[in-house]
Amino acid sequence: MSRPRGPALFNVDRASSGGKPPRQPEHLKTFTWKSLVISVALALAAGLATCALWRMGLIDSLQSAFVVPVARGEVPLQSPQPWLGLLFIVAISSSAGFLVSRAGARRSFVVLGLGFLAMCGASLLTSKYFKVDILFAPMALGALGATFVVQLYRLWLIDSVLTDHLAETAARTDTLESEAQARLMSGLKLLQTILPLEESIVCQQNENGRLVPCARLRAGPGGSPDTNRNTLWRKLIQVGDRAVKTGEIARVRAGEIDELESVAIPLRHEQRTVGALLLRLREDFDQSDRGLLSAVGDQLARNLQRENARKKKLDNNLPAFISARSSGRRLQAFDVISGVLTEHRFGAQVLAEASDGYAIAYLDGTLAYVNPAMLWATRMNEFEAQKADLFGLLDRLRTGVFDEPSIAVRRVLQSGEPYERELKIPDRDQVFELRIALATERNGNGANGNGAASDPLCFAIRVRDVTRMKQFEQLKSDMISLMSHELRTPLTSINGFAELLVLDDRIPEESREFLQIISKESQRMSRMIDTFLSVTQLERADKKEVTKIALRLDELVRETIVTMQSVAKKKRIRLVEQANGQIPPVAADKSLITQALARLVDNAIKYSPERTTVTISAVLEADAVRVIVADRGYGVPAESIDRVWEKFYRVSRNGREKDEESTGLGLAFVKKVVEQHGGTVAVESEVGRGSKFSFALPRL
Repeated sequence: MSRPRGPALFNVDRASSGGKPPRQPEHLKTFTWKSLVISVALALAAGLATCALWRMGLIDSLQSAFVVPVARGEVPLQSPQPWLGLLFIVAISSSAGFLVSRAGARRSFVVLGLGFLAMCGASLLTSKYFKVDILFAPMALGALGATFVVQLYRLWLIDSVLTDHLAETAARTDTLESEAQARLMSGLKLLQTILPLEESIVCQQNENGRLVPCARLRAGPGGSPDTNRNTLWRKLIQVGDRAVKTGEIARVRAGEIDELESVAIPLRHEQRTVGALLLRLREDFDQSDRGLLSAVGDQLARNLQRENARKKKLDNNLPAFISARSSGRRLQAFDVISGVLTEHRFGAQVLAEASDGYAIAYLDGTLAYVNPAMLWATRMNEFEAQKADLFGLLDRLRTGVFDEPSIAVRRVLQSGEPYERELKIPDRDQVFELRIALATERNGNGANGNGAASDPLCFAIRVRDVTRMKQFEQLKSDMISLMSHELRTPLTSINGFAELLVLDDRIPEESREFLQIISKESQRMSRMIDTFLSVTQLERADKKEVTKIALRLDELVRETIVTMQSVAKKKRIRLVEQANGQIPPVAADKSLITQALARLVDNAIKYSPERTTVTISAVLEADAVRVIVADRGYGVPAESIDRVWEKFYRVSRNGREKDEESTGLGLAFVKKVVEQHGGTVAVESEVGRGSKFSFALPRL
């Protein structure tokens, strides 16, 4: 069954922050005491301004429109005392400002509208029947003024927050993106490599709409046209202007301007033209290059927008709904953000081409992206993936060792460590490697940018098909088994019979020499097989799962001495334990650590002179337990100290290798096993006086 490749089949951007809601700034809340006080103060100012207009008689005509005129001979209308009228106007204005500040203009509209109608009716009735002017017009004007200034203040607050967010986002893109000028030159170099270009120029539009060069690259040495006086340059700019106006590629054939063909490509992004790309070709323009030039032009347009946004920083001087300049700069900032989001989507498209299955899930369990390889591995189609969530996806991978996806997800959330398992799918005869991890955003406070702790963003799920690799490993294992049993058996027989025949005195001397060669070569073949098996064992140590238990290394030392005693006696070497009191346990795999210690002791026996002593001890250190194997052997030269732990490295002594039978893998195996346990290895040696090989494991 072949895997689907190509564009992503399922890619939904439900949030831009990995499902994590953004933190709301304090000054963006609907109500704060500071904004309330400022709003009431502005409403009070509007009321006082209305009082001033009223006292100066500037609204008398408006005021007379809301009272019933007095007939001749009737009592004239009475007005409240000036101080009382002032109090009414200020109180109504402050109340309207308070209401708008708390409830907003839309919710306040009904209350204020009904209040205005009621006061208007009351003004007409009291003026007709009681001959009293309740000052409806000044109070209504004050309330309207307060409503207007408070609503304007609220709009300014929101505008300031939006501007701050845009500026902060633009600043983040500044830290993530390289310089726009460098990116422009990189784009021109790309075109120079794949097209027969003599010269390429990127032009951007200035405030007057004229094209101004901002990046230029020539294929070889030579002068560039003068951008101010040169007739050729003016003609090239005209070609660029034509491309900008029409929105299409403009072309001038060779011979119309000079011997080169000129092509202008408009640079557009988000339906806005920001400049033009001028190309000077040594050959005729190939129409098949239109798609390439369009794609590169889109990227150059985004780079130009970044450069413009960096040069024109946002400010909070005037709201965008008042200042055209602020609105234009905000629009540029939006274009930059749109360009960055466009480029960030490239990552998902790249994952669509990956052979491994990838899925992204937000922290609420919603699936954000599933690539075609993951759909193939989980046997889902696009419609099913759109309805599924994180657990619905993982349920498709349930096996004997992965029967509770919720436990795996909880473990990842609690520890922050990835969850990795090898899944065998019996009905498909396949083996998958599953990895569930948390994608995090680095805060980068450290000197190396590896800041401490980071916030989790989303889940990253990877499924890798390792069926063929497992089949290869099985084949290799079978081959090793064949070499271990099928080849060792005949070699042992050949060597054994050769040695027996050598002992037969009736065999001629010449034949005896041949038998010795047979014996020697069979032994060499056996050593070659041992070397191969040792390499395989070392490679398997990387993949072998470590089963840690509480292990006392002093007891392990005594067990190893008992085991290795017979080997030491054959060479007349004495194994001695040096006791160092009570030793705390460590967390380790007993089988692996036993093998590592045995190899150190075997090396000490092998490379020590007869009638010497090998001392083995377990020593308690600050936060670890160290096992030391000390011998009185030949020692390791200073130049070889740092290399003794390398694979296949053997120390030379007196111009020849210390032991031809050594594979150079024993110490490498020890180092690998100790590092698997989070420990360290060390060696101290002096030529002619012996060596101390040791390893330390963290104590419990």
